[in-house]
Amino acid sequence: MEKVRCLIIGSGPGGYTAAIYAARAELKPVLLEGMQAGGQLTITTEIENFPGYPEGIEGTEMMEQFKQQAQRFGTTVRPETVVEADFSKRPFVVRTDEGSVFEAEAVIIATGASARWLGLESERKFMGMGVSACATCDGFFYRNQDVAVVGGGDTACEEATYLSNICRKVYLVVRRDVLRASKAMQERVLNNPKIEVLWNHKPFEILGDENGVNAFRLEHSATSEKRDIAVTGVFLAIGHKPNTDLFKEQIRLNAEGYIETEPGSSKTSVEGVFAAGDVMDPVYRQAIVAAGSGCKAAMDCERFLLANPLQ
Repeated sequence: MEKVRCLIIGSGPGGYTAAIYAARAELKPVLLEGMQAGGQLTITTEIENFPGYPEGIEGTEMMEQFKQQAQRFGTTVRPETVVEADFSKRPFVVRTDEGSVFEAEAVIIATGASARWLGLESERKFMGMGVSACATCDGFFYRNQDVAVVGGGDTACEEATYLSNICRKVYLVVRRDVLRASKAMQERVLNNPKIEVLWNHKPFEILGDENGVNAFRLEHSATSEKRDIAVTGVFLAIGHKPNTDLFKEQIRLNAEGYIETEPGSSKTSVEGVFAAGDVMDPVYRQAIVAAGSGCKAAMDCERFLLANPLQ
C-alpha cells in the first residue's frame, strides 16, 4: 500500500492543473491518468481559444505540456485507472487496474465527462475530421460553411444558434416533430433564417473522404426514407455523461450524475475529497474553466490538509 498526501484521479486540464498547484505546495501529488490520458482534449484537433497559444495548438500536445509542467514540480504521474474507491473514512483507499493500492489523506476527482455519441462507425472514423461534440471549441473551423447539429434540447439549440453566427447554414436534425428545448430557445432557433430544422429525421451515416466530412445521410423517422445533406461538419449535442459511476455510492451527485460541490469551492459532500473539471461542471465544459477549477481544488486541498493533519 502506497501512502500519499494528495491523490488526483484523472488527467485533462483540471487534473493536471491541480497537480501543478499541489506539487508547488509540496503536497507530492500522485496523479492517475485513467483510460484516456489527457481527457477529451486528446480527441480535439486544434485548440485556438486557450490563452497563451496565439497560433493554436493540438489537444494532445497541449495535454503533454500540462503533464510535463506537473512533473517538473514533482508530480508522480501513473498510467493507471481507478477501479475501486473507499471514501468512508480517512485515509481514503483507492485501488487501480494495475493492482496498486493507495492510502490518501486527500483526493481530487478530475475524471471529466464523456460526450454521448450516436454509435455510428463513421462517427468514430471522422472524429476530429468533421465530427465534434463541442461547437464552442470547434465551430470557428467551419466559418462560412454548412454544418449540422444533432439534438432537440437546449444544448442543441444553443449550439445551432452559436454556429449560425459563424457558418453559412446550420441544419438542426431532430428525431421527433417537436423540440425539447425551453420556449425561449425554441423561438430563437425557429426565427433564425440561417437555421433549418429537419423534423422527424435521425442520423444514419456520416459520409466523407480523406479530407473529412462532406455529407450527412439521414433517415426519416416514420418512412425510413434516406436523404443526404451536404455539410462539412456534424456537431453532436445529445448530452454528456459525467464519469462518476465509480463514486455514485460515495459522494453526492446531482440528478444528471455530476458531482455536487459547495458553492464557490471544490469541496464535495465528503471532507477531504474535492472535484475539478467537467466532472462537476455541466454548464461550461471548457478547458480553461476546467484548469481554473483544478487550481481551486488544489488550493482547497492544501488548506484542508494543513487544518486536518492525520496523526
